[in-house]
Amino acid sequence: MLELNYQHLYYFWVVVREGTVTAASRRVHRSQPTLTAQIRALEEQLGEPLFERQGRRLVPTTTGETVYRYADEIFSLGAELVDAVRGRTGDVRQRLHVGVSDVLPKLIAHRLLTPALRMEFPVSLVCTEGPPRELLGRLAVHELDLVLTDAPIGADVHVRAYNHPLGECGVTVFGTRDLVDAFGAGFPASLDGAPFLLPVDGSMLRRGLQRWFDTHNLAVDVVGEFADSALMKTFAQQGVGLMAGPSVIESEICGQYGVGVVGRTGEVRERFYAISVERKVTHPAVLAVTERAREELFAAS
Repeated sequence: MLELNYQHLYYFWVVVREGTVTAASRRVHRSQPTLTAQIRALEEQLGEPLFERQGRRLVPTTTGETVYRYADEIFSLGAELVDAVRGRTGDVRQRLHVGVSDVLPKLIAHRLLTPALRMEFPVSLVCTEGPPRELLGRLAVHELDLVLTDAPIGADVHVRAYNHPLGECGVTVFGTRDLVDAFGAGFPASLDGAPFLLPVDGSMLRRGLQRWFDTHNLAVDVVGEFADSALMKTFAQQGVGLMAGPSVIESEICGQYGVGVVGRTGEVRERFYAISVERKVTHPAVLAVTERAREELFAAS
């Protein structure tokens, strides 16, 4: 087993934070040759270069960036340890690193993550948004504790991770008051020819809606397609077109965006998943997210 020299790791961490060996040497009160020699020793131990030079600055390599993220976590935990031992436990927060799929409604993400902030011990959320495949890659190298998304991990994604279904719900169609008046009566047949804002191709909601349109012979007028669900809601708020969203957060969407309900359908289902590297969830904050989602948020859906 590799015996990591944490003193060498600390000097590497300081150099990255300070940007140059000169600045780092002033910070730790060591000579530049000493720091350079100890970082080289760390590189030899790990078997990979950690820096490359760009002008006068030392920039971490890809491996260096990975090592830095782990070092940052290690020394942050060290500071928390000292605080805890000295009795300042009220200031210590356990960090929960969460990846939120860019197609996941932000209001759903908020509802899902709120239980983690209401635990007996303090939790600090670190949220990252992005495409699911990118987030799963970061989960695989333990940069994230959890990924929230609207689709399970597929067989084509070569990441050792596990799906934890959180729940599902039907879909509500929303619009401004004028659009509700124009297209609400006779739903869903009334949607034929209606201006519609849709998620981009490839999203689970888009596929479900398209099947539903086809089943009911609806030819909606697609006036906008969006990767960002929050941006789509902003356009809907301005009356550009109708939009669909999870029925479980219907009241929040109406209240936040000033829209009304055109109609509801259970034929289109939105499903939500937590993905982690644990087959059986043991992380207390992740456990709070998954259990509360199943017991409360989606219990009646």
